[in-house]
Amino acid sequence: MSFTFLNQLPTPAQIKEEYPLSKELTELKAKRDAMISDVICGKDDRFLVIIGPCSADNEDSVCDYVSRLTKIQEDVKDRVIIIPRVYTNKPRTTGEGYKGIASQPDPEKAPVIEGLIAMRKMHIRAIAESGLTCADEMLYPENWGYVEDLLSYVAIGARSVEDQQHRLTVSGFDVASGMKNPTSGDFSVMLNSVYAAQHPHHFVYRGYEVETSGNPLTHVVLRGAVSKHGNTTTNYHYEDLIRLHEMYDKMDVVNQAAIIDTNHSNSGKKFKEQIRIAKEVMHNRQLSSDIKSLVKGLMIESYIEEGSQKIGEHVYGKSITDPCLGWEDSKKLIYDIAEMNS
Repeated sequence: MSFTFLNQLPTPAQIKEEYPLSKELTELKAKRDAMISDVICGKDDRFLVIIGPCSADNEDSVCDYVSRLTKIQEDVKDRVIIIPRVYTNKPRTTGEGYKGIASQPDPEKAPVIEGLIAMRKMHIRAIAESGLTCADEMLYPENWGYVEDLLSYVAIGARSVEDQQHRLTVSGFDVASGMKNPTSGDFSVMLNSVYAAQHPHHFVYRGYEVETSGNPLTHVVLRGAVSKHGNTTTNYHYEDLIRLHEMYDKMDVVNQAAIIDTNHSNSGKKFKEQIRIAKEVMHNRQLSSDIKSLVKGLMIESYIEEGSQKIGEHVYGKSITDPCLGWEDSKKLIYDIAEMNS
């Protein structure tokens, strides 16, 4: 047999019982979920800013970063809803590299079961210390149960969006869920994933036969693309957004919405470009009522220290995966976004 079974994982119910979310924080999450839902559904004109490290690799620095957002959220609460990125799972194109705290609670050591506990503990601490519920990427659908009571936003990555199990699993979520365009940039693939996730399904999940009701809060995330020649191409410009709006109109889906990822292929991983890209998107919302109604938020990669570092360098609050904006640039950008949404 090619699989060697090392340990049986605790169930989501067991982990939740050992590391529960308090009643107070559960009520906070319900309020935040409702606000974010209203934005996606067009009932609230506020703008979503999903911001934080490329990968949540260290609990202390991640929670430090998230807590810094609390005052800014209070300052811009009438115009912006901040959703901290606490991404505990990282897709690896070749399988090599850091796979996220859910797989490697210590990035310098081999994967261990404690990653599931570390993932949950980090999210609970971030909520408790900041008063903000967070976003994470669902790389492994079977892990959803370990965090489903904690997250207010879920992203499905470019490499996962074409996968049947991801699409069907999202159809059972009750929170906003963003489906990124695939690395090829194909809008049709992305929109098909939204259609699938918005409709009910009957399938096998974690050893059970399940039914889902469909998730009307599923929407698209534009993150740029990579051409067949390996060059990055963007998809956040005015023309791209108008085209997306027209394609959405032809789909049998509700709550047409888009989030723009300002990094990845849209920036060519030139992290400072995120500032310009964010402002261009906000400007285009001012020029076109269609774009304003479509684009509900931005994804921004940001940490305490700008840039990135190699694993083992131990610079506090600096990304060990993709380079990120530093804190001062990020703070100013959030205030600028709020001003452009007034």
